[in-house]
Amino acid sequence: MKRLRLDRWTGQMLLARPGAPSAPTRRAALRPAAASRCAAVRNQSTTAAVPQIPPVEDDADDYDGTDHVRFPPLEKLPPRATSLPSPPPQRALESAKLAALHARLSLPEKLPLQTLARALVDSSADENPQFNNTNLAFVGQALINYQVSEWLMCRYPRLPMNVLFAAMKGYAGQQSLHQVARSWGIEHAAAPGGEVDPGLLQFSLHKPGDAIVGFGYTRAEHENVLKRNWRHGIASRVVFDDDFGELVHTDEELAQMSRRADTEYGNKLTRALAERAYANCARAVVGALYAHAGREPARAFVRAHVLSRTLDVARLFGFKNPTRELRMLCAREDFEPPVARLLSETGRASRTPVFVVGIFSGRDKLGEAAGPSLEHARTKAAMNALKAWYLYSPGEHVRVPSDMLAEDARPWEPAYIDIGEIIGR
Repeated sequence: MKRLRLDRWTGQMLLARPGAPSAPTRRAALRPAAASRCAAVRNQSTTAAVPQIPPVEDDADDYDGTDHVRFPPLEKLPPRATSLPSPPPQRALESAKLAALHARLSLPEKLPLQTLARALVDSSADENPQFNNTNLAFVGQALINYQVSEWLMCRYPRLPMNVLFAAMKGYAGQQSLHQVARSWGIEHAAAPGGEVDPGLLQFSLHKPGDAIVGFGYTRAEHENVLKRNWRHGIASRVVFDDDFGELVHTDEELAQMSRRADTEYGNKLTRALAERAYANCARAVVGALYAHAGREPARAFVRAHVLSRTLDVARLFGFKNPTRELRMLCAREDFEPPVARLLSETGRASRTPVFVVGIFSGRDKLGEAAGPSLEHARTKAAMNALKAWYLYSPGEHVRVPSDMLAEDARPWEPAYIDIGEIIGR
């Protein structure tokens, strides 16, 4: 039996030039027919012409500029789908993203997928109110703001109005609801259109839309309030401004926002449009849940996704003259005048002294704070005393007036209502 030398085979393969015909071996010479047949097959494979695909004639009305031969659609689209500003309602039943969102939010079966798909269409994508989420967002905005405001007023009955507005914005504002919608796993489409998956949020960065989802009046002195810093008091904010005490945008501001969005990309205004679209989507989901499932599922949904978020209300306070305000509070409540007393100190003669000052009303200590100087410690102690007064709460699980709408509700116990803040801002 003859041994085979593999090292010789490897050397011959390395010495052979690429592209040059190899020398015929003894075994190849014995079978010329097979070699010629292989060559014929090779010539046939290299000289064969590529079959030409006949062009597809698209309808002029349905043509969107895409070569559907090279880039076929992932799913069969209905006729004239690309000419629509938003996906047709019947496509909602075929969207896996929409079904996953419905299951992820634990929405009831009473809420159909078509309504959930409508909640994902912003007014900037489709101006028709019968296909966008404007009406649903208006209902959801009213429900969320009502539930948040009554919960804050019963939980913290002594909050000043400006802090109450800030707390409401912290729970139900545009940026907060934008984060809530993001946490649901909602993704947005690059551009709106009828061919977009109904499970994607659709909005346009080139126009702000004309959706009105809140209350408020456009002030005649709007420009002067912003530029010349005119007085913007609490009373006028309650009557004229939106639910969070902020000025309502005028048509000129919306037009300027649209012009800047057309010329710039990724600026502050385009980010505001994206946040607004996500916030309206979250409001529309609440409105759709209320329309199909009723009041109690909508209240439970708001409690689970909005009121469950943590907000440090103590950081929302801002005092201009806390010692004066504390003195007026003690006079109104018939307390003894507040007195600051030095409780302890260390390092008075050093570079880093620490003074601990307490505010007393008679024998009752109202507040305490430490600071690098006596004046700083006294001011911080007065601020802590005011926060302790304003942040009074009857309990975490406090009852609200809307609890009486249930059929098996317990008899109502009147909530504690404070007479108001000390100094009007």
